[in-house]
Amino acid sequence: MFSAETLLAFVVAAFIMVAIPGPTVLFTIGRAMALGRTGGFLSILGTAFGSVVLVIAVAFGVGTVIAQSAVLFTIVKVLGAGYLVFLGIHAIRHRKDAATAIGGTTRARSPLRLLGEGFVVGATNPKSIAFFLAILPQFVDLHAGSVAAQLVVLGLVVVAIGVACDAVWVLLASAARDWFARSPRRLEAMGATGGALMIALGGFLFVWSERPVSA
Repeated sequence: MFSAETLLAFVVAAFIMVAIPGPTVLFTIGRAMALGRTGGFLSILGTAFGSVVLVIAVAFGVGTVIAQSAVLFTIVKVLGAGYLVFLGIHAIRHRKDAATAIGGTTRARSPLRLLGEGFVVGATNPKSIAFFLAILPQFVDLHAGSVAAQLVVLGLVVVAIGVACDAVWVLLASAARDWFARSPRRLEAMGATGGALMIALGGFLFVWSERPVSA
C-alpha cells in the first residue's frame, strides 16, 4: 500500500508533530497530576479511542464536511473546550479527594468514566481534525489502492505514536505527583494544578480560530 520511503517519512513527520507539546499533552499531564498514573493511562486510552473515531470520520469524509462547515466546526470546538473546562473545575473542586485517596479512604473513580471522559476530549479535539485533514492526505498515493484505507492506516499510526508519547508524559507527571503526595497539602496543590491546566487548555481551544483545509 505504501512504499517504505513514504511510510518512513510519514512516521518521522507524525512523530515530530505529536511529540511537540500541545492540547493532548496538557490534558494528559493534567489528568496524571490530578488522578495519578492509572488515571493518566486510562485518559490516554480514552483520547486514543476518540482519535480513532476522528480518523475513521476523516477517512470516510465526515471530517471534511465538518472542516468545510464553520458552524459544525465551531460546535465541535466549543463542545470540546467546554468539556475540558468542566473537567478542570471538577478536578479543582475535588482536589482534596486525591489526597484522601492516598490513605485509601475514598473509592477510586470508575475506569469506564475515565475512559469516557478521555474519549469525549479526543473525539471533539478540533486540532486533531485539522491535523488529520492537513497531514494525512499528503501521504496518500491515489494509485496504491483504497484512499480511505490508506487514511485509516496513516491515522492509526498517528494514534499509536500519540499513545506512546503521552505515556511518557504520564510517567513523568505521575512521578511528580507521587513526590508531592508525601504531603497532603502538596497533593491538593498538584490536583488543583492539573485542573488549572485543563481549564487553560479549554480556554485555548475556545479562542483557537484556525480551521483545517481539506486536501
